Amino acid sequence: MQSSRSVKEKEPKKLQKNLSYRFTDPALLTQALTHTSYTNENSSGLYPDNERLEFLGDAVLDLIITRLLMDEFPESTEGELSKLRSTLVNEQRLSSMARNFDIGKYLLLGKGEDITDGRNKDSILSAAYEAIIGAIYLDSDFTSAFQVVENHFSHLISAVEDESFHRDYKTELQELSQALFSSPPDYILTGEAGPDHDKSFEVGILINGNILGKGRGKSKKAAEQQAAREALKLLKK
Repeated sequence: MQSSRSVKEKEPKKLQKNLSYRFTDPALLTQALTHTSYTNENSSGLYPDNERLEFLGDAVLDLIITRLLMDEFPESTEGELSKLRSTLVNEQRLSSMARNFDIGKYLLLGKGEDITDGRNKDSILSAAYEAIIGAIYLDSDFTSAFQVVENHFSHLISAVEDESFHRDYKTELQELSQALFSSPPDYILTGEAGPDHDKSFEVGILINGNILGKGRGKSKKAAEQQAAREALKLLKK
């Protein structure tokens, strides 16, 4: 098994390339990768742990993701944005992000954590990712940190609409349609536009013989959710 010290001795150039960010102060990256178990085993004080950077990175990440979501979903309410953010900024998602960048390979862990597969623990990986974001912020500025996070999360933000709170609109509409008309809504594909790699869809909702909502989206599912939302607004009036 590779020791934490041998990992430390490597220049993590590949990690910086994976992150799409090169540190001016490499010591910040080293600190972001240093777990408290490693610090406890090296009491000389030369290896500060990443907990303070994790604390900072958590705040920076929340702010940036909030702004990105507000830009992507300008009509969403505060509650809806909060739910979307929680699907993006959580231990499971951040640890997955860390695995994509191979962060575990470069972690500085105590012997006990190393032996017990600490490099693959969700809690350690997610904390390290947040610490790295905090380190990037300190190494540069908010604009640079924003660009890095946007680059890391852009594909997730464009897809998050399909997997979060919007699915409740279809469920709510179905229940309301059954209660009012004793029949479920019908979703009708009314149009497609754009090339195959960037296609958008338009869906209409037929309820009791009337079109009560239309929606557009990058997937049929997203368009259906938007249409369901519009139909709910109309029915609730």
